[in-house]
Amino acid sequence: MRFETFIAQRLYFSQKGENRSSRPAVRVALAGIIIGVLVMIVTVCVVVGFKQTITEKVVGFAAHLRVVNFDNNNTFEMQPVAVSDSLLDVLAALPHIDGVNIFATKPGIIKTDDAFQGVVFKGTTYWDYFADNLTDGALPEAENEIIVSQKLCRLLSVKAGDALLCYFVGDKVRARKFMISGVYSTGFGEFDERFILGQVEVVRRLNGWNDHQASGIELRVDNMRHLDEAADNVFFATANRFDADGNAYYMETLEQLNPQVFSWLDLLDMNVVVIILLMLAVSGFNIISGLIILILDSIQMIGVVKALGATNKQVRRIFITQGAMLIGKGVVWGNIIGLALCAIEYVCHLIPLDAATYYVNYVPIAFPIGWLLLLNIGTIAVTVLILLAPSALVTKISPAKVMYFE
Repeated sequence: MRFETFIAQRLYFSQKGENRSSRPAVRVALAGIIIGVLVMIVTVCVVVGFKQTITEKVVGFAAHLRVVNFDNNNTFEMQPVAVSDSLLDVLAALPHIDGVNIFATKPGIIKTDDAFQGVVFKGTTYWDYFADNLTDGALPEAENEIIVSQKLCRLLSVKAGDALLCYFVGDKVRARKFMISGVYSTGFGEFDERFILGQVEVVRRLNGWNDHQASGIELRVDNMRHLDEAADNVFFATANRFDADGNAYYMETLEQLNPQVFSWLDLLDMNVVVIILLMLAVSGFNIISGLIILILDSIQMIGVVKALGATNKQVRRIFITQGAMLIGKGVVWGNIIGLALCAIEYVCHLIPLDAATYYVNYVPIAFPIGWLLLLNIGTIAVTVLILLAPSALVTKISPAKVMYFE
């Protein structure tokens, strides 16, 4: 064991120092590190959880990628593309593509005896997401069956098993009577209030499309980290390719379809950076003040070890090592408390949120292991480097003067 480490451990673990004047300052410094690490961990877990939860909700309605008609007018009254089985097979075989399905949309108006509501009828062949979010009834099995959100049910005063009359405007107004087979709720009010879901054949019949035409193709990616790579693969698979009717394909990403949602999520990243910098500043200030008090409280010891031949560099290492031990203890306890709080919220959902504002009714939590490791390593590295400045104070202490005054 090195001389510096031995002295630092004796100072840190000494039981004789319980009544020293530096003890309160050390405790305050330790508390500051614990609180700083705790806040940073909770912030990262909450923000990552938020982004993952909101992204999952958006993907449930719109998928990660979609291929549509190049002449698409960016409305829900879309120009059709001819979808062949060979194209679906090509897209499904691309790397990182986890699922492929066709969809078709048609704007309409639901009319009841007491209310009316503008909606978008979405015909789809992908039901997994809505099966997980059904609150009543079952998924549609026939062309005249649909699922409706809880929010629309409240607005229209209907429930599962009721009939709805929906009007679609095209060359002429067409009315269709649907049976509500099920009710879903995703908590994403912007989408829940807009979409009713049923079979693709309904839109085909309303628009006079054949059995191979649809509004487009939706593609789900196995992981958001692979979105850009998957988008490139889909683009090259469909670029300069035309369907049976001579229409060109156009690829859109999740961010392009929902820019307002992802702009909001990007702002959360900025909040995380600000909070981490503030917590590092607080932790750094606490460790600097604690180390200065430790040095001033150990002037006699510094004079003695210098008189015995220790260099300024060795003495600085003593206090840097002691400070690093303090930092390590604070980081460990900050992790324990922070992860425990996150685990409790993850399991119990104790903190409620307004779903109309935040799209979820509780604080979502995720545990990004890579980010947490990086956060801990960065915190330790930054705070240990901060110790270099106050440790320079030992170079100003003269052993002759210390021993003279003693």
